[in-house]
Amino acid sequence: QLVESGGDLVQPGGSLRLSCAATRGSFYSSAVGWFRRAPGKEREEGEAVLCISSTGRDSEPVDSVRGRFTISRDSTKVYLQMNNLKPEDTAVYYCATWAKARCPYPSEEFHYWGQGTQVTIST
Repeated sequence: QLVESGGDLVQPGGSLRLSCAATRGSFYSSAVGWFRRAPGKEREEGEAVLCISSTGRDSEPVDSVRGRFTISRDSTKVYLQMNNLKPEDTAVYYCATWAKARCPYPSEEFHYWGQGTQVTIST
């Protein structure tokens, strides 16, 4: 299982760092990705934000977060650093993983998901 943390209410222009941890076992040898679901949408309609392979190689970020969000990992957690936050970044953020070391191709999906953490950007 995966557990996300770090979601909060922040003002536009602010920063947050989300964390993803495995509660059982480890994703040390697996790729991990961050996704987000905007208000009013189902999780399946969510947006893939960033992915990091087991060796630390990042995917290309989605255009809407390019230059603002970065992904990193250490031995136990994967992080999403979000800077210069905008109201349109408001969403539930999920982390996900699978058994492979590489990030999924567009036609593939992660197998294991967390419950999500709410990020709200508002004045």
